Amino acid sequence: MAWRSAGKALRGLFRAALLTARGPAASYGTLITSAKIQVNGVHLHYQQTGEGNHAVLLLPGMLGSGQTDFGPQLKSMNKQLFTIVAWDPRGYGQSIPPSRDFPLDFFERDAKDAVDLMQALKFKKFSLLGWSDGGITALIAAAKYPALIHKLVVWGANASVTQEDVRIYNGIRDVSKWSEKVKKPLEEMYGHKYFAKTCEAWVDGISRFAEKSDGNICQQLLPLIKCPTFIIHGGKDPLLPRSHAEYIHENIKGSQLLLMPEGKHNLHLRFAEEFNRQVEDFLV
Repeated sequence: MAWRSAGKALRGLFRAALLTARGPAASYGTLITSAKIQVNGVHLHYQQTGEGNHAVLLLPGMLGSGQTDFGPQLKSMNKQLFTIVAWDPRGYGQSIPPSRDFPLDFFERDAKDAVDLMQALKFKKFSLLGWSDGGITALIAAAKYPALIHKLVVWGANASVTQEDVRIYNGIRDVSKWSEKVKKPLEEMYGHKYFAKTCEAWVDGISRFAEKSDGNICQQLLPLIKCPTFIIHGGKDPLLPRSHAEYIHENIKGSQLLLMPEGKHNLHLRFAEEFNRQVEDFLV
């Protein structure tokens, strides 16, 4: 059944260790601060580390947060070169309230929230690293706010939704069928009811794009992306067909596409050292 293969792919997506630290800096390059700031009427939670001149925003996937999705990046990316921010989109992680919902423009809303967060933190220009849903958000932000975006890295992202995608999404609708290793950190963060309800709402929300004749999410925006763009795809990702990565690559002029043959959907966690190296080489 679809949920079995999807469940295997999800295993480990949310295993990153809690890296949040609070209070004044204890030592250079090790502290990860945690705070909230009001943006667009919502108190958004974010984590921040590093003292580099190049600001980088990490954008998580469905039900994701900096805590669950980006442990190896917050811990190990070069903190002399980069200032790294990982945010929790509204309704996810510690950016609750509000409860998460999925109106037709939820990706555009997230893109505006993300950009406005970085501006509220006084970053004049920054790069985006977006995973899965966060990759879609990053694509939209790069297209709509080009003057603010330095470079763009996306993986596990898609610019449209096909009927095959909907079949995959429905395979993970019922969280009771997820592996315990995947469920545990999410249930600890959200409680079972919110976790289960939000996952079902996400499946319904993203599947609505497939009701369009072309399944479009942000296809028309891709040619508007002018910043240097790096697309990464896991060769063994059962949640996202390779054709999505190729489409994004073909429609963003000058973009680079890297295939990680053994990578699955969570390649930045499973192969964190290689991922971080590839991304840092691209960003500098």
